[in-house]
Amino acid sequence: MKDLFDQVSRKASKYTTNLYSTSFSLGIKLFHSRFHDPIYAVYGFVRVADEIVDSFHDYNKPLLLQRFRNETYQAIEEKISLNPILNNFQWVVNKYGIERELIDKFLDSMEMDLQDIRYDQDSFNEYIVGSAEVVGLMCLRVFCEGNSAKYDELKWSAMRLGAAFQKINFLRDLKNDYQTLGRSYFPNIDLKQFNDEIKKKIEDDISTDFHNGLEGIKKLPRETRLGVYIAYVYFYILFMKIKSTNSSRIMLERIRISNSTKYKLLFTSLIKHQFNMF
Repeated sequence: MKDLFDQVSRKASKYTTNLYSTSFSLGIKLFHSRFHDPIYAVYGFVRVADEIVDSFHDYNKPLLLQRFRNETYQAIEEKISLNPILNNFQWVVNKYGIERELIDKFLDSMEMDLQDIRYDQDSFNEYIVGSAEVVGLMCLRVFCEGNSAKYDELKWSAMRLGAAFQKINFLRDLKNDYQTLGRSYFPNIDLKQFNDEIKKKIEDDISTDFHNGLEGIKKLPRETRLGVYIAYVYFYILFMKIKSTNSSRIMLERIRISNSTKYKLLFTSLIKHQFNMF
């Protein structure tokens, strides 16, 4: 029976999520239990792909990513993989009808990270869609549980929320992306000339995305709303901290939120959610 291996696969995705992201893991725990395994499955898949392009510097990353892509599609078609992460991912794709187009766009964005690209507005938008917006849509497919009308209603907000999260990550990781990985995502910006004026233009764009994303959170099913709202609040506080930080410091260190602050955010968010205060 395959059931035991499926259990192993679910545990592998959960372990990967917990090990790589304490914040995301906390948000998942606040979903209704029936959403835990599907969202772990999505995150585990995304995390492994991201590790290939960001961490495996001593290996042939293009070859590894292409192999991962091929094995992903094979797993979905055959409904099994000997890779526990992919075995769990194919389950969630087939169960919730996650479109191949979303998977294609995500893997295409990972491939972009293997290339020496000077991003213009079009390629930046393409990367944001693939690296962040479609991941939000994968999760939304799970949350809507086959309700296509609800999915279509919330699709735009989910994309904007994913875009906001990714752009904040870009600002937070500006130093490491530029100095270690040689990447500069924001279009038409010379990071050697990065200043407060340029930083504010980026922040204004993120603020618009945040507003549109919050409108969608309010309409989510109650069983998932709190977990997504926690992620929203965490990123919003991180964004506020980045906004209050001088541009020169952004280029010198990675801005962080302490664990004690995260738990305070959890408590206040629980209260707001309980009384529908957001």
